[in-house]
Amino acid sequence: MQDKYSAVWVSHSSLGDFLKCPRSYYLKNIYKNPKTGKKINIVSPALSLGSAVHQVVEGLGDFKVEERFKQNLEEEFEKAWEKFSGKKGGFLNPEDEKEAKERGLQMIHRVVKNPGPLKNKTIKLPEREMLPNFFLSESDNIILCGKIDWIEYVSEDDSIRVLDFKTGKNEEKEDSLQLPIYLLLLKNLQKRKVTGASYWYLDKDDAPIAVKLPDYEKARVDVLEKAKKVKEAREKKEFLCPKGVSGCFACKPFEKILKGEAEYLGVGEYNQELYLVK
Repeated sequence: MQDKYSAVWVSHSSLGDFLKCPRSYYLKNIYKNPKTGKKINIVSPALSLGSAVHQVVEGLGDFKVEERFKQNLEEEFEKAWEKFSGKKGGFLNPEDEKEAKERGLQMIHRVVKNPGPLKNKTIKLPEREMLPNFFLSESDNIILCGKIDWIEYVSEDDSIRVLDFKTGKNEEKEDSLQLPIYLLLLKNLQKRKVTGASYWYLDKDDAPIAVKLPDYEKARVDVLEKAKKVKEAREKKEFLCPKGVSGCFACKPFEKILKGEAEYLGVGEYNQELYLVK
């Protein structure tokens, strides 16, 4: 039996980091400040906005169907925003923060006016002490983990549908690993059939946009192939930026932290040191 603590863990976000730049993957997912033993991360307005909106909208799933939209979501958003206000949210001036916060409120209002599938029953994957996870490959000692925004339960045929909330301005790319990873998690961690998937671009759309489900076997092969590259890099301890020593858009901000050129903001909720990079 493989040991989960010695395995290589991969997720949609960590694989995305690696594919963009192995160096940024290392600095964000492996490196620890030698003085504190803590990992490092960077705050940004886009991440702060997304986190606040997700916290409120995903939080609806904690309530019974009939109670969900009795909650004051605008108040909940105001509470969620408090921990992202100012520099700790990556905002360099009040004007930028005001604009981002207003965008977030508009997304919350959109959900209240157009609840759509959020009025339906949901299920949740078991989390226990860790994110939902399973061995993508026991022989390679690789674990796939991840958290799915919303899993709608379809009582007519006892199936489920995946819904992912999008708060950015760009649409998900066709070659994104997000849906393949969601499908792998759902097939391995619960028994119901997955019959649909949607992205909900909360910044512009009043309803989710259906997307085609990936083929399971192709998804497994694609994700495992990329996960093996992560494992190989970790074993060789080789994490090179594709742009060379000059660095790229993904790793340069983290390099600034190492050089002492970023502002330390404190320790975040995931026990990471948070920095503001200007």
